[in-house]
Formats: sequence, structure tokens, C-alpha cells
Amino acid sequence: MTITHTNRKGKTYFLHRGKTKTGKAKYYFSSKREGECVESIPPGYEVYENLNAQVFLRKIRPKLIRDEEISIVEQGIKKHSNIKEFKIDVRDKVITVYLSDLNKSETIYNKGPLAQLMTEQHLQINRGSVRYFPMMRFVLINEEERIFCVERMCFRGGDDHWMSLHQYGDLEKLVQQYAEHLGEESFYDLM
Repeated sequence: MTITHTNRKGKTYFLHRGKTKTGKAKYYFSSKREGECVESIPPGYEVYENLNAQVFLRKIRPKLIRDEEISIVEQGIKKHSNIKEFKIDVRDKVITVYLSDLNKSETIYNKGPLAQLMTEQHLQINRGSVRYFPMMRFVLINEEERIFCVERMCFRGGDDHWMSLHQYGDLEKLVQQYAEHLGEESFYDLM
């Protein structure tokens, strides 16, 4: 049976095998069945869907971030920020928080008796087409002591890059200190 993956937008992709210029096997997902479809995932690989619903086959990476650390970030954002629509991506030593444009558009529904209903309907209608953008990340800098640093995305002159906030320490404390700035004007004052 051909390996398929249906992304968060409901589109189904098929795993294919091709060849590089040097004759080595390469794997890729396509929304079309044409070509050599694959019936099993090669050993040492996994299906990965990024936050913008693109599907890839990638090598399995070592797990450096613990599940409880991911939970600290998720729960901390829910508790300490006004953000309702966010995603978290973990790669190597980095936990990245992505926000969507839905967070800004939700504010038009924040008053009155229909506020919650309108927000939920708006989210359901637009969730399939939403795009996510990296805004903040927590980087593991000491594996033994589990010390993290925090960085925010810097949007200056079209040269987006990560900017260190020069704060290091316990992940829970960093999330508590910085999550409240996500989606707020104060985010741009963080230096």
C-alpha cells in the first residue's frame, strides 16, 4: 500500500522515490500519484509536516528537547498571553513559537455576547488557509542543567533574523516572563 499523508489542510500527498544526478535514491511527497510510489518509509526516516502544511520525508532527528519542556511552553503561552492560535515546532535544541494572522483578526470579535461564538466560527473557517510565522524561540544552551535562552524574531529592513534577548535560565521562568508579549505591541520593545 502506497504511503500517503493528509496535511492539516486536508490535501493528500503520496510518497515517491526518484534518483539524484549521481543515481542515489531520493524521496519526496507529491499530490500526484504518477511516478514510482513507495510502499514503506525507509529505515531512519519519518514523515514531517511543517507549520505551513508542506510535507517532507526527513531523517529522524535525535530528541534533545523533552516532552515536559514542550508542555511548559504550550501551557505557558496559554496562561500568560492573549494568543489563541499558535503552533510550536521543535528542531534539535530549539522550541519555536509560531503565530498566525488569525490572532490579529480575532480582535474584531472580542466584545459582546457573540464574541466567543464568532471567534470559534472565524477560526474554523480560516484554519485551513492560515499561515504561521516564527516569532519567539527558546534555545537549549546547556543540556545537563537544562538552561535555555530566549530570542525573538527581528523585523528590520526586510532582513528578518533572530535577536537574542540576553536572558538565560529556567525554561518555565523565561516563558512566564516573555509569553505575555506575544501578539502585543510590547513585543517590539523587547531588546
